[in-house]
Amino acid sequence: MQTRRQILAQSATVAGLMAAAGLLPATAMAAWNGGAFEAKNMADLMKALGGSAPAESKDVTVTGPDIAENGAVVPVGASTALPGVKRLLILVEKNPSILAASFDVTDAVDANVATRVKMGQSSDVYAVAMMNDGKVLFAKKEVKVTLGGCGG
Repeated sequence: MQTRRQILAQSATVAGLMAAAGLLPATAMAAWNGGAFEAKNMADLMKALGGSAPAESKDVTVTGPDIAENGAVVPVGASTALPGVKRLLILVEKNPSILAASFDVTDAVDANVATRVKMGQSSDVYAVAMMNDGKVLFAKKEVKVTLGGCGG
Protein backbone atom coordinates (compact mmCIF):
# COMPACT_ATOMS: atom_id res chain seq x y z
CA MET A 1 0.00 0.00 0.00
CA GLN A 2 1.39 3.38 -1.01
CA THR A 3 1.50 6.36 1.27
CA ARG A 4 0.10 9.73 0.38
CA ARG A 5 3.63 11.13 0.09
CA GLN A 6 4.59 8.46 -2.49
CA ILE A 7 1.45 9.15 -4.55
CA LEU A 8 2.15 12.90 -4.55
CA ALA A 9 5.76 12.30 -5.63
CA GLN A 10 4.64 10.03 -8.48
CA SER A 11 1.98 12.57 -9.55
CA ALA A 12 4.62 15.32 -9.66
CA THR A 13 6.86 13.09 -11.77
CA VAL A 14 4.03 12.38 -14.24
CA ALA A 15 3.15 16.09 -14.47
CA GLY A 16 6.80 16.94 -15.13
CA LEU A 17 6.99 14.34 -17.91
CA MET A 18 3.77 15.66 -19.46
CA ALA A 19 5.11 19.23 -19.36
CA ALA A 20 8.35 18.11 -21.00
CA ALA A 21 6.39 16.32 -23.72
CA GLY A 22 4.17 19.37 -24.31
CA LEU A 23 0.95 17.70 -23.19
CA LEU A 24 -0.26 20.21 -20.62
CA PRO A 25 -3.24 22.53 -21.37
CA ALA A 26 -1.10 25.69 -21.23
CA THR A 27 0.73 24.44 -24.33
CA ALA A 28 -2.55 23.69 -26.10
CA MET A 29 -3.64 27.31 -25.64
CA ALA A 30 -1.00 28.33 -28.21
CA ALA A 31 -3.57 27.43 -30.88
CA TRP A 32 -6.05 30.02 -29.52
CA ASN A 33 -6.99 32.54 -32.22
CA GLY A 34 -7.73 35.67 -30.21
CA GLY A 35 -8.30 37.77 -33.35
CA ALA A 36 -11.22 35.56 -34.37
CA PHE A 37 -13.01 36.03 -31.06
CA GLU A 38 -12.32 39.78 -31.08
CA ALA A 39 -13.87 40.27 -34.56
CA LYS A 40 -16.98 42.46 -34.62
CA ASN A 41 -18.25 41.56 -38.12
CA MET A 42 -18.01 38.71 -40.62
CA ALA A 43 -15.40 40.43 -42.81
CA ASP A 44 -13.01 40.86 -39.86
CA LEU A 45 -13.66 37.28 -38.77
CA MET A 46 -12.87 35.83 -42.20
CA LYS A 47 -9.66 37.90 -42.29
CA ALA A 48 -8.62 36.54 -38.87
CA LEU A 49 -9.39 32.94 -39.89
CA GLY A 50 -7.82 33.21 -43.35
CA GLY A 51 -11.08 32.63 -45.20
CA SER A 52 -12.37 34.14 -48.42
CA ALA A 53 -15.47 36.27 -48.88
CA PRO A 54 -18.50 34.25 -47.72
CA ALA A 55 -21.31 33.32 -50.11
CA GLU A 56 -24.84 32.31 -49.14
CA SER A 57 -25.63 28.67 -49.91
CA LYS A 58 -28.66 26.39 -49.72
CA ASP A 59 -26.28 23.50 -48.87
CA VAL A 60 -25.57 24.93 -45.40
CA THR A 61 -28.29 24.75 -42.74
CA VAL A 62 -28.68 26.71 -39.54
CA THR A 63 -31.10 25.51 -36.86
CA GLY A 64 -32.53 27.41 -33.93
CA PRO A 65 -35.79 28.62 -32.49
CA ASP A 66 -37.76 31.43 -34.13
CA ILE A 67 -38.29 32.94 -30.67
CA ALA A 68 -35.95 32.24 -27.75
CA GLU A 69 -37.57 32.61 -24.34
CA ASN A 70 -34.24 33.22 -22.60
CA GLY A 71 -31.20 34.66 -24.40
CA ALA A 72 -28.85 33.03 -21.89
CA VAL A 73 -29.34 29.55 -23.42
CA VAL A 74 -30.36 29.51 -27.07
CA PRO A 75 -30.01 26.12 -28.82
CA VAL A 76 -28.49 26.51 -32.29
CA GLY A 77 -26.87 24.20 -34.80
CA ALA A 78 -25.01 24.15 -38.10
CA SER A 79 -24.82 21.39 -40.68
CA THR A 80 -23.98 20.61 -44.27
CA ALA A 81 -23.81 17.47 -46.40
CA LEU A 82 -21.06 18.89 -48.62
CA PRO A 83 -17.75 16.99 -48.71
CA GLY A 84 -14.51 18.78 -47.87
CA VAL A 85 -15.65 20.83 -44.87
CA LYS A 86 -12.78 21.75 -42.56
CA ARG A 87 -14.56 24.05 -40.08
CA LEU A 88 -18.10 24.91 -39.03
CA LEU A 89 -18.76 28.24 -37.32
CA ILE A 90 -21.77 29.60 -35.48
CA LEU A 91 -22.00 33.39 -35.50
CA VAL A 92 -24.37 35.73 -33.67
CA GLU A 93 -24.39 39.06 -35.45
CA LYS A 94 -25.30 41.44 -32.60
CA ASN A 95 -23.25 39.82 -29.82
CA PRO A 96 -20.16 41.67 -28.54
CA SER A 97 -18.08 38.98 -30.28
CA ILE A 98 -19.66 37.71 -33.50
CA LEU A 99 -18.00 34.27 -33.20
CA ALA A 100 -20.02 32.09 -30.83
CA ALA A 101 -18.52 28.67 -31.66
CA SER A 102 -15.96 27.07 -33.96
CA PHE A 103 -15.75 23.34 -34.74
CA ASP A 104 -12.95 21.70 -36.74
CA VAL A 105 -14.30 18.72 -38.71
CA THR A 106 -12.96 16.18 -41.18
CA ASP A 107 -14.56 13.98 -43.82
CA ALA A 108 -14.48 11.14 -41.25
CA VAL A 109 -17.39 12.76 -39.35
CA ASP A 110 -20.69 14.32 -40.35
CA ALA A 111 -20.51 18.10 -40.54
CA ASN A 112 -23.39 18.52 -38.10
CA VAL A 113 -22.96 20.34 -34.78
CA ALA A 114 -25.28 21.73 -32.12
CA THR A 115 -24.64 23.86 -29.06
CA ARG A 116 -26.20 26.53 -26.89
CA VAL A 117 -25.19 30.17 -27.23
CA LYS A 118 -25.84 33.33 -25.29
CA MET A 119 -27.64 36.12 -27.14
CA GLY A 120 -28.02 39.63 -25.76
CA GLN A 121 -30.76 40.65 -28.19
CA SER A 122 -32.67 39.55 -31.26
CA SER A 123 -30.19 38.92 -34.05
CA ASP A 124 -29.32 36.97 -37.16
CA VAL A 125 -27.56 33.67 -36.43
CA TYR A 126 -25.18 32.37 -39.10
CA ALA A 127 -23.97 28.86 -39.83
CA VAL A 128 -20.70 29.11 -41.76
CA ALA A 129 -18.92 26.22 -43.50
CA MET A 130 -15.26 26.78 -44.35
CA MET A 131 -14.23 24.34 -47.07
CA ASN A 132 -10.86 22.72 -47.79
CA ASP A 133 -10.70 24.48 -51.18
CA GLY A 134 -10.95 27.93 -49.54
CA LYS A 135 -14.64 28.61 -50.20
CA VAL A 136 -16.74 29.96 -47.35
CA LEU A 137 -20.48 29.22 -47.45
CA PHE A 138 -23.15 30.39 -45.02
CA ALA A 139 -26.83 30.33 -44.11
CA LYS A 140 -28.61 32.69 -41.73
CA LYS A 141 -31.71 32.72 -39.59
CA GLU A 142 -33.25 35.44 -37.46
CA VAL A 143 -33.75 34.51 -33.82
CA LYS A 144 -35.88 36.80 -31.65
CA VAL A 145 -34.95 36.96 -27.97
CA THR A 146 -37.57 37.89 -25.37
CA LEU A 147 -35.22 37.99 -22.34
CA GLY A 148 -31.62 39.07 -22.97
CA GLY A 149 -28.72 36.87 -21.87
CA CYS A 150 -25.70 39.16 -22.35
CA GLY A 151 -26.44 41.53 -19.47
CA GLY A 152 -29.92 42.44 -20.78
